[in-house]
Amino acid sequence: MSLKEIKIRIQKLREEINHHRYLYHVLDRQEISDAALDSLKHELGQWEKEYPEFITSDSPTQRVGGQPLDKFVKVNHQSPMLSLNDVFSQQELIDWEKRNIKIIPGSYNYFGELKIDGFAVSLIYKNGIFHSGSTRGDGLVGEDVAQNLKTIESIPLKLTILSKKEYQDNGIESGVYKNLVSKIEEGEIEIRGEVYLTKDDFELINQEQKEKGLDLFANPRNIAAGSIRQLDSRLVTARHLNFLAYALVTDLGQTTHREEHQILRLIGFKTDNFAKVVNNKEEINLFWRDIMSHRDKLPYQIDGLVININDNQIFRNLGVVGKAPRGAIAYKFPAEEVTTIVEDIIIQVGRTGVLTPVACLRPVMINGALISRATLHNEDEIKRLELKVGDTVIVVRAGDVIPSVIKVLKNLRSGHEKEFVMPQKCPNCFQRIVKPEGEVNYRCLNKDCSAIQKEQIYHFVSKKAFNIVGLGPKIIDHFYDLGLIKDASDIFYLKKEDLEPLERFAEKSADNIIASIENSKKISLSRFIYALGIFHVGEETAIDLANYFNSLKKIQRASFDEINALPDIGPVIAQSIHFWFQDEVNQKFLSRLFLAGIEIENPILHPTNYKLQTKLFVLTGELESLSRDQAKEKIRALGGEISESVSKKTNYVVVGKNPGSKYTQAQKLNIKILNEEEFLKMSTD
Repeated sequence: MSLKEIKIRIQKLREEINHHRYLYHVLDRQEISDAALDSLKHELGQWEKEYPEFITSDSPTQRVGGQPLDKFVKVNHQSPMLSLNDVFSQQELIDWEKRNIKIIPGSYNYFGELKIDGFAVSLIYKNGIFHSGSTRGDGLVGEDVAQNLKTIESIPLKLTILSKKEYQDNGIESGVYKNLVSKIEEGEIEIRGEVYLTKDDFELINQEQKEKGLDLFANPRNIAAGSIRQLDSRLVTARHLNFLAYALVTDLGQTTHREEHQILRLIGFKTDNFAKVVNNKEEINLFWRDIMSHRDKLPYQIDGLVININDNQIFRNLGVVGKAPRGAIAYKFPAEEVTTIVEDIIIQVGRTGVLTPVACLRPVMINGALISRATLHNEDEIKRLELKVGDTVIVVRAGDVIPSVIKVLKNLRSGHEKEFVMPQKCPNCFQRIVKPEGEVNYRCLNKDCSAIQKEQIYHFVSKKAFNIVGLGPKIIDHFYDLGLIKDASDIFYLKKEDLEPLERFAEKSADNIIASIENSKKISLSRFIYALGIFHVGEETAIDLANYFNSLKKIQRASFDEINALPDIGPVIAQSIHFWFQDEVNQKFLSRLFLAGIEIENPILHPTNYKLQTKLFVLTGELESLSRDQAKEKIRALGGEISESVSKKTNYVVVGKNPGSKYTQAQKLNIKILNEEEFLKMSTD
């Protein structure tokens, strides 16, 4: 064959392989066997190996990555990758529509699509060829993961140009078609979508983990996200990831979101087969109920629907609040309930000595997560449920809330179930336990109990306390068991030479730990108080103490009456604080911290104005545009107060993504509930 003929053969092979890729990965059809397709790929690979001058970046052979990267490069998004606000009920859906109609009056129709539980990425094509791909990151800056994305077969390396008639048959106007062809031939197109793993592939990967004696993955999304952020793209190839396109960012003159989906499919992408136009709220709810009824039969995990205002001009004009567009929401499914068997009940010992019974479950998937444990709270809860070891139970998990057992299916008992008996001694140190009067929990009172000491150290180094990065529970356990540390103060006396001889601790990791410890030595007063782990003293109480006394020495010298006089601190909390600072062991602990060089900063938080004075807020769920701590700072800066629990005294409950039981409690007590947009409006100076 001549060079010209070889070049033509290579080109035809690429076109044929891409045709079958499109059929299989986009249209879910297959015209030839896998073996035949592999044979075509093999021939192409052989030709390109012999004639490397004919290799192009869009060749199917270029999906397999090259050498591992040292790190990912940061990428600025040309337009922000926004998140979505959630709604959980028909009423919230109605409220969302009403807010939008206030801004732009009129009647809307919508486009509904499945909300796949995956990992959002952005793809850039230049002159029709895949050029780059990046993660969402913080919405403005992501990481370039193009080398990994190229390994995903459902992401085309070259965009397809079909005939004008095929576009017209799908309702695409000639002007849009002309702009599209122009951009593909010479220009840039941006597409966004979701990288995901099917349920079947998830099961296969976990089976492999099990056979290797490794930990099982919790859910498909974690594997997808973790795979895309692997520095070695050859590892990504083995994961069989998929891609579903949901947005055409580039303006080609398309007028509706439905049109974007049509274009995406025609240029070579897989889109949601269930997606459709829904004309009003009633149709949205019918669609939502229909999908929810057979979500278990879908090949991938979903947690709700995405509802977009279909008209792109209205969508754009509505604008953005925080990091979410006003014109789209995630209509989430309710918390999923599943049945499983309680195989055992174990006791966990917390940092304050509280003994918490935990149900060991036969592993079960809930909301895309593999669940093997659920809290039982205390002995009274076990009695209320009439729970026995071996019972079949209903377990519920809403969002990221800790799973709970809500019901025992007594009719399924075999007679072999066993009563649970609370131990008389601590399961860790075997010292006697007590149940203080007026409390529902049993406690271990042995201050030398290793379980309590480890939990106290975990708390001390946690994000809201000293925030010692890299010092997690496994490393703390290792240091404790070797005798390197016995309490949190010992952390600040660790030296590099203490760590280097340890298994899995190279010079660099030892340097990182020591540097992280050193960087944590300056800390605010409120975080320092919180880190001490005083019984009944949470984040808010620590802030109240810091703001009132403004000095650790003043707190140490304060009498019970002085502490008790603070608003929101009752006699039980006041007594706990007073006793902690009078204890000689604790005083020695503080002395060792200061000898190690701990410096406490004492900022005074003066409200910028008193707009929220006397208002008590509770926060639940994940906010999109700011962190929980930033939201609390906003409230305090305006004179408001924050509580960790909902009561009749609560004025507002701010609800974000995946709210917990506080949301339900607020509804029961008829307390005003604010979504993120309403909270931001209220808290703007």
